[in-house]
Amino acid sequence: MSKQASNFQKRVMSLGYRGKDIFKPLNTGRIDERVACVREWIANIFFYTKNGVTIMIDAGYNYGRLREKMGWLDIDPAGIRHILITHQDTDHVGAVERDSDGLFKQATLYLSDIENRYLTGETRRKVIFGLYKLPMVRTDNEKVLLRDGQVLDIEGIKVECLLTPGHTWGHMVYLIDDAYLFTGDTLWFGADGGYSFINSLAEDNELAKRSLKALERRLRDRGLSPKIITGHTGWTDQLDFAFAHKDKVCNSLHKQKPHDPKAPYDGYDESGDTEEQARTARLEKQDESIWRQAQK
Repeated sequence: MSKQASNFQKRVMSLGYRGKDIFKPLNTGRIDERVACVREWIANIFFYTKNGVTIMIDAGYNYGRLREKMGWLDIDPAGIRHILITHQDTDHVGAVERDSDGLFKQATLYLSDIENRYLTGETRRKVIFGLYKLPMVRTDNEKVLLRDGQVLDIEGIKVECLLTPGHTWGHMVYLIDDAYLFTGDTLWFGADGGYSFINSLAEDNELAKRSLKALERRLRDRGLSPKIITGHTGWTDQLDFAFAHKDKVCNSLHKQKPHDPKAPYDGYDESGDTEEQARTARLEKQDESIWRQAQK
C-alpha cells in the first residue's frame, strides 16, 4: 500500500499545494560532517554518522530513487542497522513498508510506544481535519518501542527521545549527542520563523502547539542550542527563529505570508536536486533575513 500511497500523494498534493510556499525541502547533500540529507520530492530523510556508524532518521516515501541518491552521498543502504522514526505517515516510513524495495530489511526501527498503535491497528491515522483515514502501515522490521525522555546509546551515539504529540498521537523528535534535533513534522519554518506544522494534517492542532512550547522549554531549561532539522522545511541553529510562532499553526488553505522567495512553486519538482550539488555544496541553513528584519 505504501507505493500506491506515495504515488497518490505525489499527484494530488503536488496540485493542492502549488504556489502556497508550504513545502520547502532541502536538496540532497550534507549539512555538515555528521549529517547528510536525501530529498524525496517534498520530504527529507537524514543520516547521522559518527565513528563509522550511520543512523537513519525517518524512512521517507516508497521512493524509487532512494538507493541512487544515497549513492551520491556514498551511503550504502546495506549498512543501515538503525532507523529512528518520528511518526508513521507514508512520507516518513515508506521505505520500510512491506511493498517497498526492501533496502532496509535488516534495520531496527525505533518509534514511540504510542505511535506503534497506528501500526497495530489500535488507532487509525486521520488527516484533512480528521475527515480522511490513511491506509494502515505494515512493516516486518524489528521494532524498539520508546517512551518520552528515554535515552539510548546506539553504538556510541546518544539519542534522547522526546514525545511531541499533535501531528500524530505519538510523534517523537530525537536529540542526538545534544547537538542535533530532528523534528520530523513538529516544526514548519516560514520566512518569518517557526510554526506548528500544517493544520490540515494534524490529529490535534492545539495539542501540537502545546508540544512545541514544551519542546522549547526543555531545550532552554538545559541551555541547549542544537541544530534544529525539520522534515520538510530545512534547518536552523537559532532557537528564537525556530520557535518564533510556536502559538500558531501553518495554515495550508492559503498562500503563506510573508512570502518566502526561496520557496519552490511546486515542492515535488526535483529538477534542482543533482548529484554534482550533493557532492560539492553544503546545505545552507534557513534564510532568516525576513525574520531578523522584523525584530528591528
